[in-house]
Formats: sequence, C-alpha cells, structure tokens
Amino acid sequence: MATKQTPPRYADAIYQNAHDEMFSKPIRPDIPIVLPPGLDQQTFDKALEEFAAAVGGSEYTFSGENLKEYVDPYEIPESGKERNTPSAAVCPSTIAEVQAVLKIANKYTIPLWTVSRGKNLGYGGPAPVVSGSVVLDLHRMNKIIEVNEKLAYAVVEPGVTFADLYEYCISRKLKVWPSTASLGWGSVLGNTLDRGMGFVPKGIHHENMAGLEVVLADGDVVRTGQFAMTNSPSAHLTKLNFGPSIEGLFLQSNLGVVTKLGLFLTPQPQAYMACTFDMPELEDIETLTDVFGAMRRNDTIPHGVYVFSIVEWIAIFGQRADWWDKPGAIPDWRIKEIQKTLDTGFWTVKFGLYGAKNLIQAQYDEIQRVAAKEAPTGRLRNVLYTGEGDELLDAASVPQTHGGMFVGVPSMWSIPMVDFYSPKDGSGIGAHGAYSPVIPLDGKTMLSWVKAAKVVYESHGFDLLCDFFMQERHAVFVCMLCFDKTQPEQRLGVDRIFNGLFEEGKKRGFAKYRAHIHHMDQNADLFDFNNHAYRRFVQTIKDSLDTNGILSPGKMGIWPKRFREQRESLSQ
Repeated sequence: MATKQTPPRYADAIYQNAHDEMFSKPIRPDIPIVLPPGLDQQTFDKALEEFAAAVGGSEYTFSGENLKEYVDPYEIPESGKERNTPSAAVCPSTIAEVQAVLKIANKYTIPLWTVSRGKNLGYGGPAPVVSGSVVLDLHRMNKIIEVNEKLAYAVVEPGVTFADLYEYCISRKLKVWPSTASLGWGSVLGNTLDRGMGFVPKGIHHENMAGLEVVLADGDVVRTGQFAMTNSPSAHLTKLNFGPSIEGLFLQSNLGVVTKLGLFLTPQPQAYMACTFDMPELEDIETLTDVFGAMRRNDTIPHGVYVFSIVEWIAIFGQRADWWDKPGAIPDWRIKEIQKTLDTGFWTVKFGLYGAKNLIQAQYDEIQRVAAKEAPTGRLRNVLYTGEGDELLDAASVPQTHGGMFVGVPSMWSIPMVDFYSPKDGSGIGAHGAYSPVIPLDGKTMLSWVKAAKVVYESHGFDLLCDFFMQERHAVFVCMLCFDKTQPEQRLGVDRIFNGLFEEGKKRGFAKYRAHIHHMDQNADLFDFNNHAYRRFVQTIKDSLDTNGILSPGKMGIWPKRFREQRESLSQ
C-alpha cells in the first residue's frame, strides 16, 4: 500500500511541528497489518471503501503503513504486552458522518476506538486497547459552537484544542479566561472527558461541564441536562437536571461518542496574584499537605493548588546530565546543592488568587498569617498583576514564569521534561508515562507514600520525579516516568517502576485516576466491592446500548459481552 501524506492536524506551526516530531521517530517503524477481530481481508477492504464514502473520500481514512500517527509513540516493547495496533483510522467531520461510520461498524461488527486529538500521551496516545480496532478520529470536528461572554461558558466539538479556544476568545476580546492543560495541543472535550485538569479557577474540567451531546452506538443522539430540551436557554448553565443525571456516564467511557461539550469558563479578573511557597525537606510534605489542605477546605485558598518536587523543576529547564552525570539516583547531598543553587525548596507550592485586587490582598494576608504560624520553615512569595486603571487583566501580559497555564494561556512549555534522561548530544528521544493515584489529603499519608515511591524509583536508578494537584480532600499524585525511549534499559526500568508503584499503591488502597491502555484492566480490578459490582453495573448498561460491542472495547476496563471472555488475551 502506497504511503500518503497525512493532512496537517494543526493550523499553528508550533503545534504541528511538535505533532510531527512526536511521531517521526518511532522505535518500531514498521506498522504491522492487523485486521479487526473476526474479519478477513476482503471483507475489511469493502468496509474501508464504505468508511471512505461516509466521510468524504479516502483522504480521510488511513490504513497499513499510513497509521504511524495512530500508535503509541511511547510504547515499551519490554513490557511483555502485545503491540496495540489499529487496522485503520477514519476521520468524520460531522455528526451525520459519525452516524454513518457507526452504521458501517455495526454492519461488519468492527470495533472502533474513539479519540478527539489523540494526545493522551503517557496513557497510550491514540492507540486502541483491542488491536485491529478502527480509530474513530474526531479532530476534523473542530467547531467552536458558542462562547457566551456574559455567562462565561463555551460549547465545543471534539477537535477544538485549548489553543483554539484561547485564540478564539482573544481575537474577539471576550472577557473570559478558558482553562488549559499543561500542553495546549490537546482537545478541550477529550481532556474533560478523561478527567483532566487545568490551573485557573474553572480548571477541574469535568466538574465544570454542563450539557453534552452524545451519539450512541446505534446512531441515536442524546443530550444531557438542560441541553436535553430543544429550546432551553439554560442548556449550558447548570448541572441541574430532571430525573437521573447521565452526564457522568460519558466520562472515561465507551458508552457513546461525545460530539458537543458545554464548559464553564473563568470570567476575566481585575487582578491575579501568582503565589509560591517552598519548604526545604522531603519530609515537609506532611506539613504543607496539612496546612494548605486546611486552607483549601475552608476556602482561604478557593482554587486548586499545584505542588512539585525539585527534580521535576530542574527537568523543565534542562537535562539530568546538567546536574548529575553518574549512574544511579541523584544523591540527597547533591539535591541540597541544587536547591541552594536555584534558591528553592525540595517542594514548591504554586497557586493563583483571582478577582478584585483588594479581595486578593485580604486572602493573601490570611494565607501569610497561617503559613507563618503553621509552617515557619517555609517561604511564601507573591507577585501581583492588575489591569491598567479599572481595566481587567490581560492574561498575555503576565510573564510565562508566573502566568502561562495559571492564567489560561496555552503553550508547549512543559514538553522539555520528557528529555530529562536523554543524553546531551541529542541522540535520545524523550518519552514518559505516569502512575497517578488518588490519595487522601492527609500529611502522614502523603509522607508515607512519597517515601515508598522514592525507594521504588531509586531501586531502579531513577529519581523521584513527581507533582500533585491538591483539592479540598484529596490529591492526584502524579509520579512521572520520564525516559529515553531509544534505551532498552530505561524502557524496562520505567516499566518496573510503574509496577512497583502500582503494588505500593494497591497495598494502601490507592487507584489511578486514569490509566494507560495496558493498565486499564489492572486498575479497574481494584474496584472490587461486592464482586466488582460497579463494573458489572456499567457493563450491563454497555450491553444494552452497544449490542455489537463496537465502541472502544476495553476502555477503562469496561468490556462488551462480545469480548468479555477474551478480554485478557485482547488487552495483552
């Protein structure tokens, strides 16, 4: 099969170049020919012709060696798992085209794997759980349906990126700040459905969605909440519903294809205060967790708090060899030297205060009082940014070091982190994975976890590279697994670290908040109450809505009846 040129995925050269770079250096360049389960080549060729006709031509379908952008760019052959390879990809641009694709998939019982932008990197990217699936790539559905400035919400299709939404609002001088994840190339809708997070006040995306449009496996279209009324002016204003709420069924889900999302935005504030608080010792995680956790719960700090370790900080600005070029983890004495050089702590807490500057100052004064009393070895600093006169603050006027994702400005600022373990001669290729459990916001629990995680990392010669997002009662603790994917020993090392962290988390009753395609069943098995009643409940709904089991089988450990007995072999 002849190779055809993949059309550009991004209008902005920064994002397109990063996309091209991501998929240009695979460690296994050959894409094997894989058929959908149960289909022969002749039947599949016929289905491909029908898919192409459904979406406007063969330029919007891909198969064989043209699938290089639909495999996991960070795959680890040493994991012992089979390679997750799609049979094809199809790119609809409208709901009608999605419905047509679903009809064909049902006709031939072809499993589909739905992605919005395929940028869930570190979790498998665009690759499917079941090899032979056809990737249902929604990036061409890229319309911003509405941005309501007064009521501060947006309605978007799956292909709209954080950068797209930001540029839309800036170009129209709208007085809202959309949230962004740490990288601006991802899908707003896809990130929200996967329970991703940003950094502005409305940054917990799934908690701020209101009104979904979903195409079910049989092609029927359902809307949620007030959006279920054809003429409701409140369609995207509230989560209030009449009867059972079904919106959550489509988070991290394979029950439908979400084609529209309503999402709350942060009103543009008069002022923003960039705040940091650092503490010198690893053990200080106990104090800062309890002190800042209490201020989150009592709303002294009303929005999310982000905390990162010294090793993660240096990973943003350079490679490990800049700081330590010997085998094994960076020694504690060297970490202390790095802290002194950079004038920072082992832990840095970063958060923003938003609103009227007088209110912000009052909030900060209280934070300062509490921190001085409860965490006296810490250091609190701030920089205040305000609009000119009575004007609102322009997010782009805040320097990257204090603003960026904390004021909703998308970028690729944090991508250098993946090159931390690559050699300085440029011969390596950075990659990453993650183990990200949900942990109670209790200081002793957090300290116990960090000490255990450090032992796991260092036993394989890696450094504790971590951050966490602090909410009112829990933290999402991200154990980053950066590696040079050209080095087999590093690939094997991070795989072993993941398994070690998973076992340590399992002993403590922790589960990941999302999972790599290789780990979805492993994580889902932890939810075991009453013989996995949760999974049985969702799979009952799955079997009712998706009788042929075509939508993303195996996603988050939810399998349709058709594949259930084969799930272990299919997900390997």
